Amino acid sequence: QVPLVESGGGLVQAGGSLRLSCAAPRIIFSTYALGWYRQVPGRQRELVATITTSGSVNYVDSVKGRFTISRDNTRNTVYLQMNSLQPEDTAVYYCNARKSSTFLEYWGQGTQVTVSS
Repeated sequence: QVPLVESGGGLVQAGGSLRLSCAAPRIIFSTYALGWYRQVPGRQRELVATITTSGSVNYVDSVKGRFTISRDNTRNTVYLQMNSLQPEDTAVYYCNARKSSTFLEYWGQGTQVTVSS
């Protein structure tokens, strides 16, 4: 099991901000696309944002303009900056690493984000 170590979740009021971090081993960080997903109880895990090894990004429509995914190549870490948080953003957020054109994929342990109204 490849360790993707997440941090940064917590409780915040609506309109607030949080930054999630996910550290990965160098070999994974440099060759896998990285992303963040989220899941609430009773619902499927959904894509939030992804970033490729070349830096191309993609977001689900509901977070565009509010969330920013980025990667720090010196720290082997991917970030999700979340601004203007809303109660509907409440979920467990998971870091994901996926190698293009393969079935290789790894998940972090998840970090809880709770946004109060």
